[in-house]
Amino acid sequence: MRLTVAQALVRFLAAQYTERDGRRRRLVAATWGIFGHGNVAGIGQALLETGRDGPGAMPFLQGRNEQAMVHAAVGYARQSGRLSAHAVTTSIGPGATNLVTGAALATVNRIPVLLLPGDTFATRPADPVLQQLEVPYAGDLSVNDALRPVSRHFDRITRPEALVPAALQAMRVLTDPVQTGAVTLALPQDVQAEAYDWPEEFFAERVWGVRRPRPDRAELAAAADAVRGSARPLIVAGGGIRHSGAEASLAAFAEATGIPVAVTQAGKGVLPYGHPADVGGIGHTGTATADALAREADLVIAAGTRLTDFTTASATLFRHPAVRFVGLNLDPYDAHKLAARPLVADAREGLDALREALAGHRADPAYETAYRQEWRHWEARVDRAYAVSGADEDLPPTQTQVLGLLDALVDGSDVLVNAAGSLPGDLHKLWRARSADQYHVEYGYSCMGYEIPAAIGVALADPGRPVWALVGDGTYLMNPTEIVTAVQEGVPIKVVVLDNHGYASIGGLSGAVGAEGFATGYRFRAPDGTYTGDPLPVDLAANAASLGMAVIRARTTRDLREALAAARAATVPTCVYVQTRTPDTVSGPPPAQAWWDVPVAETATRKAAAEAREEYDRQAAQRRRHL
Repeated sequence: MRLTVAQALVRFLAAQYTERDGRRRRLVAATWGIFGHGNVAGIGQALLETGRDGPGAMPFLQGRNEQAMVHAAVGYARQSGRLSAHAVTTSIGPGATNLVTGAALATVNRIPVLLLPGDTFATRPADPVLQQLEVPYAGDLSVNDALRPVSRHFDRITRPEALVPAALQAMRVLTDPVQTGAVTLALPQDVQAEAYDWPEEFFAERVWGVRRPRPDRAELAAAADAVRGSARPLIVAGGGIRHSGAEASLAAFAEATGIPVAVTQAGKGVLPYGHPADVGGIGHTGTATADALAREADLVIAAGTRLTDFTTASATLFRHPAVRFVGLNLDPYDAHKLAARPLVADAREGLDALREALAGHRADPAYETAYRQEWRHWEARVDRAYAVSGADEDLPPTQTQVLGLLDALVDGSDVLVNAAGSLPGDLHKLWRARSADQYHVEYGYSCMGYEIPAAIGVALADPGRPVWALVGDGTYLMNPTEIVTAVQEGVPIKVVVLDNHGYASIGGLSGAVGAEGFATGYRFRAPDGTYTGDPLPVDLAANAASLGMAVIRARTTRDLREALAAARAATVPTCVYVQTRTPDTVSGPPPAQAWWDVPVAETATRKAAAEAREEYDRQAAQRRRHL
């Protein structure tokens, strides 16, 4: 079959499927793109030729920013359980390098996305061509090589026949539950348009099975012995539970053993709100209940988590002198962290096997009673943070009151998307997840600007569900462009913009580490040269309206309650804009329940920095190596 390389690649992608637990899905369901001279005549022409409808077609989505297109693809793939993904095509030069941040986000979070950046001529008819980076010591380098460290697999197709093995390897990595992440196939613009006689077998439907490895018998026996020998066990559940679809297995394990379950940012929601074993978020942004249990735990079962510094409170959280770890993870690299007894397996298979191995074993009933009582105390703190008094009705809401109003409005069908700022901390501590996939917070890379495009991806993966993008003003200004895409495609996302005139999260951190909030406000310069003057006259609501969104301004808490209800019912992309009130001691969020290591200046002339260093040294002294 004689086709160009680009035509062959598109035809091949349209015939790839995944299968897990008997369910088959298309692997690459659509392609995002922005066209330039590096891909318009190759991938662009191929997408036009294949069409949008039919079994061999490739649906196309027009983006406005290359990084944002990757974020949308990540949102889609995460909502699809990593069983279906999107491709992203760009031109050479800045279009390709704009992919780097999105690729890093996908790879850090282990979410599949296929990147197809154009590349400079393989045949070098003119050297350099427009947007080519010249590297005197290496003629084979291009800007696309910047994607190597942030991709789980990278290849450059310099000959047509090289596409066959490269495409197969790309699909292998995309569907590998351990290795998955960003996969990059760099496509020189001349090779894209070059014709070749392809074997028809290359275009036959191919099904990639997504593995569920079972645990090794010896590892399983050792893990079961560790649980039986513990007095205060704790499960830390991460995103691997969700990726495996192991929520029911986790619930069954917790119910059979009475062991409490704390969750990471990626794992929040794997137990529904109200489950008796749920003790909420863990780590720096966790609940008092979960962090107290972690400090006293003599065994931690780390299930499907990478154990990042936020989860471990920068290695200060697990303080029991004899604490040991069991690492239940598909990836041996993660399973061995903190010198854990590894249990390398799919989360669902591992939890089911461990539950069977522990038949008849249960945690001390007094332990269960105690942690459930502490959880009720924490829930009372959440109620106070969410509460709206009569006097509050005519005032701007605090950020936690915004979450409280949403909490009262949504049900299990809603999805909340967030990634950066102070919201992830408040959400992790306070949010009551009604379904396994309601809580969509990207906190592996914590990328400002993720929320709006990711919400589009989520809505495309799950049409008909209310999808909320919660953003601060700093995040909104980073990347509002895909609002245009939502309007163009008729994707009725709900964007809630919380305007607090600056980088509130980093402003608070700046104050805590002795940097005194320097350059964290969106304000005019003051006479002393700092950004502490009046707020800038930026109208984000008007900006959203100019991009085509329906906009509702909420000036008071009463306004906001009505605005959120109207946005949830809306059938067009809708923005709710509100300026938030600085929280007070009653309605603000509970403070951090565990430390986070952000190094403080070891020597300084300013009092704030000197005092912050004293606190830093005190906290850092509690750090330990788990050996």
